[in-house]
Amino acid sequence: MSLKKRGAMIILSSPSGAGKTTLVRLLSEKKNFFASVSHTTRAPRSNEKEGVDYFFIDKEGFQKLIEENEFLEFAKVFGNYYGTSKKNIINKLNEGQNVIFDIDWQGTEQIIKKKLDFKVVTIFILPPSKKVLKERLSNRDMKDKLIVEERMNQFDKDILHWKNYNYVVINDDLKNCFEKIVKILNSELNNKRSDYDKNSVENHIKKLV
Repeated sequence: MSLKKRGAMIILSSPSGAGKTTLVRLLSEKKNFFASVSHTTRAPRSNEKEGVDYFFIDKEGFQKLIEENEFLEFAKVFGNYYGTSKKNIINKLNEGQNVIFDIDWQGTEQIIKKKLDFKVVTIFILPPSKKVLKERLSNRDMKDKLIVEERMNQFDKDILHWKNYNYVVINDDLKNCFEKIVKILNSELNNKRSDYDKNSVENHIKKLV
């Protein structure tokens, strides 16, 4: 099977609250794009649906899947486990579907190290500012201020991994951010490199930290 007939693995990562899940959903609405649904041990939020947002599972069930080598990648984030099941993903890629992953830097590293025979495009999403990030987190289904603070404290550690990604996009406006990602993917899926202003990103990160 030629590379052109196989799907690509498109990974979106970001600090919690930067908007990657919304961007993954928008991308999944495009033809020939499929959003991977992860397993997680955390409790569902009020607006989340089983099998659509996540496959919700207890820790014992998750551990069993690890032992059976069912995951393409998995990680522990904020005390809960998240993992991507292999079989369905590989099938979709072989069918020519481009699979979009909503995972963190730990899962991204695991997938890259596996050196699978599929094209991989990694994109790191940044918020416009810490103030906006905190507002987004506070407006989510997180009534506990301690949860918001926990995610804000993790922020400085998470953004250090931006250098390991092919591209970095700032989500200052959802529509513009989405259009930039689509432009990147159009280039990459046609085996071309899409340029982005790395110096501007570095200056933005200095402001964030």
